[in-house]
Amino acid sequence: MKSCSFTLFTFIAIIFLGCLSSTGAATCHPDDEAGLLAFKASITRDPTGFLSSWKKGTSCCAWNGIECGKSERVVVLNIFRTSGHYKDYLSGTISPSLAKLQHLESIYFIFQRKLTGSFPQFIFKLPHLRAFYLVNTGLSGPLPANIGTLRQLETLNLEGNYFTGPIPRSISNMTQLNAVKLRGNRFSGTIPNIFKSMTSLQILDLSRNRLSGKLPSSIATLAPTLRHLILNENNLSGTIPNDLSKLKALNALDLSRNRFSGVVPMSFANLTALTSIYLSHNLLTDPFPVLNNIIGGMDTLDLSYNKFHLKTIPEWMTLSTYKNALKLAKCGIKMSFEDLKPVQLNGYAYIDLSENEISGSPASFLNQKDDLLLEFRASGNKLRFDMGKLNFNKALKVLDLSRNLIFGEVPKSVVGLKKLNLSQNHLCGKLPTTKFPASAFAGNDCLCGSPLPPCKSKAI
Repeated sequence: MKSCSFTLFTFIAIIFLGCLSSTGAATCHPDDEAGLLAFKASITRDPTGFLSSWKKGTSCCAWNGIECGKSERVVVLNIFRTSGHYKDYLSGTISPSLAKLQHLESIYFIFQRKLTGSFPQFIFKLPHLRAFYLVNTGLSGPLPANIGTLRQLETLNLEGNYFTGPIPRSISNMTQLNAVKLRGNRFSGTIPNIFKSMTSLQILDLSRNRLSGKLPSSIATLAPTLRHLILNENNLSGTIPNDLSKLKALNALDLSRNRFSGVVPMSFANLTALTSIYLSHNLLTDPFPVLNNIIGGMDTLDLSYNKFHLKTIPEWMTLSTYKNALKLAKCGIKMSFEDLKPVQLNGYAYIDLSENEISGSPASFLNQKDDLLLEFRASGNKLRFDMGKLNFNKALKVLDLSRNLIFGEVPKSVVGLKKLNLSQNHLCGKLPTTKFPASAFAGNDCLCGSPLPPCKSKAI
């Protein structure tokens, strides 16, 4: 009897403890729950119900956008937009109560344009934070001067917000950073000379801001690690420093849409890892260095709208094993397409040779069979060929051959394009039925049919 009683007691105890364990697993740590529910309370509108699973007394590890570690504490907060419509944004502010989540390692606020306020101060109280993403939110104002106290941070991504003022010099104290992305804000002033201590940095993206002045010399000290240097769409000036050629690990360099002048350093030939270079819309002059030592070749090259006089398309520019874009608009090229080897332009997705003095026919390139070419632009040249004989690939979506000497009829294959400009040529005949506006065909000899005036009926 005693044995039966003991067995029954043991069974009941096990069930009771199991229930306790189950109940414990179904709840949050009190601090995590309080911090997250305070954030939810600061959201005034949640049109998609993103936070609907955030309910007191339930397991926050199962809540939408939450990940927990082995200790059942919240380590990842990921507030991302679930659709592409602006009406689906969360509205409100970011509660400072998130400081209660003391085990947070990564924070992501992604594509939430209606989250407003200033730079969140609560992150300074998170000792384990390694990655901080504020991407395309409505946050604004200056960055705190003491941002450099976030010494443990490895990724700082503040792309696409409304932050203003200078880039704080204290960032130099964040020596663990491997990526700094401040793209698409309103930062102003010069780029501070702060990079000597940032020995782990691999990505530096300060593009699309209001930065001015010359490049700081300390960027060259990032030589062992820096792979991407992205500074386009600012107001930077001066010559391109010769010291940039020390960045031997560099894969991508984008200095486009600034006011750099002078020549590109000949020492760039030593950048053997460089596969993408964007220098368009500057004031750069001849000569351009021969970059034929690049391992695998250059997959993307954009030298458009500078003061170059290349005369030809050098063969080294097109010898990459993987090709993406070749953009040499207004680069002083004076040659015929017949002078190019077919292999030179085959394989590219994007080609822009506008505003040069190129003659002949691009038919051999437009009729590629590999279906890789997506955009071809060659406006403002001296191209002369029969348009009606073109049979370009099905992948092509953008074609601009305006302001040339092209004759013949417009082929039916243009129907598959998304953008087309054949204006200011010598084309003739009835247009195929398309969705393009009249401006795409204006200024030709005798084109007719919608969207142009109807063709005249032949006399019987």
